[in-house]
Amino acid sequence: MLDLADELNRWAEEGRDFAVATVVSVGGSAPRGPGAALAVDRRGTVIGSVSGGCVEGAVYDLCVQALQDGATVLERFGYSDEDAFAVGLTCGGIIEVLVTPVRADMPDGKVFATALSAAARGETVAVARVARGPAALLGRALLVHADGTHAGGLDGSHAGGARAGDGDLLPALDRTALAEARGMLEAGRTGAVEISEDGSRCPGGATLFVETRVPPPRMIVFGAVDFAAALVRAGRFLGYHVTVCDARPVFATRPRFPEADEVVVDWPHRYLRSTGTDGRTVLCVLTHDAKFDIPLLETALRLPVAFVGAMGSRRTHQDRDRRLREVGLTDGELARLRSPIGLDLGARTPEETALSIAAEIVAARRGGTGVPLTGSGTPIHHDVDVDVDVDVDVARAEAAA
Repeated sequence: MLDLADELNRWAEEGRDFAVATVVSVGGSAPRGPGAALAVDRRGTVIGSVSGGCVEGAVYDLCVQALQDGATVLERFGYSDEDAFAVGLTCGGIIEVLVTPVRADMPDGKVFATALSAAARGETVAVARVARGPAALLGRALLVHADGTHAGGLDGSHAGGARAGDGDLLPALDRTALAEARGMLEAGRTGAVEISEDGSRCPGGATLFVETRVPPPRMIVFGAVDFAAALVRAGRFLGYHVTVCDARPVFATRPRFPEADEVVVDWPHRYLRSTGTDGRTVLCVLTHDAKFDIPLLETALRLPVAFVGAMGSRRTHQDRDRRLREVGLTDGELARLRSPIGLDLGARTPEETALSIAAEIVAARRGGTGVPLTGSGTPIHHDVDVDVDVDVDVARAEAAA
């Protein structure tokens, strides 16, 4: 649902009733992950997608039915060899879709409307729903804000507005949902949690699906060079909030990087020490100049960020590695550095180089190998976000640097 928050908030403000189908679990080679959503209003208008086209028609019908009868349903779609014309995923995966009507006259209508409004404003929020369990609880929602306030309730007995510290006043199921939602909100994750009937976190009883909407992860590009302009565009395409930083004011200008969210004139290491980063942050060092690189990477490789990569030839990398060891970085810290940055695509132009860098960032996040899928036998889709070391050789356009 929060996947479509901007458009659904507009629908809610216009007083439209609609139904939302949300992917709550995935198995095998499914095209879209948990949180992907499709919505249908009473006019028949459709937005979003749950499968890239495989089962959209059937999900549309489920949404129309939910609008008519007001019932939340959980539907499973998979591949069937027995019936070639069955509605399913031709890719061989399995998805479970929770279809929820959102109407002003329903108990959770206000909770959903509040959640969509907050998400559309860019606030950090989570919505926990019962995806599997007693019929009376199916689809019930609990909204959790970043400051711990919450609204709604999964058992229908709590009106909301309390803070997380008031957990003893909540029913057991709501206490568990609140704790799980806050944990996933802090991690920026969306997914399912198995809980028992008494609300404890253990398999069996019910399945709680938690959607989160958090600010986009950061990509900080150090070095206001031509390659940076192309990388800014790639980063924005991947959903990052992109900052360009360079100590040289003549190069770090808004006209040169109009698509960047921020352009900062500062020494890279000083800016990195003062700005906010987290476990999703990506740092791309494109300066390949020791006076910038060494103090910057000394700081970067000691931060708990998702990715640190640096541009330069293999000779530049060897010199950089030696200098970083001289300033005290350990083998473990240096192992986090992806240098030369990017996957081996034979890139030449700034755009091709940006694509190779973006590809390595995605591979690192999703646990990909970077090898061609043709003949590889490796999974097409990976289940979780991981950060793995990918042993790749990279040809850089500026190999003579």
